Amino acid sequence: MPVSKAQQKATNKYITSNYDRINLTVAKGRKAAIQAHAAARGESVNAFIGRAIEEAMERDKGECANA
Repeated sequence: MPVSKAQQKATNKYITSNYDRINLTVAKGRKAAIQAHAAARGESVNAFIGRAIEEAMERDKGECANA
């Protein structure tokens, strides 16, 4: 069932007010590898990237404390 224009507008308004957007550029061919990796783990690309960022930030926090 197609989404109505009103529903699209409401969804976009919600996203705009509750989320920040980050554009990511990767080398040719890398996108497919990222998509395949995320799919193999049962995640969306967005969820995979978000998890990778959180894990890196946690790991880096530990490194900063030891410096």
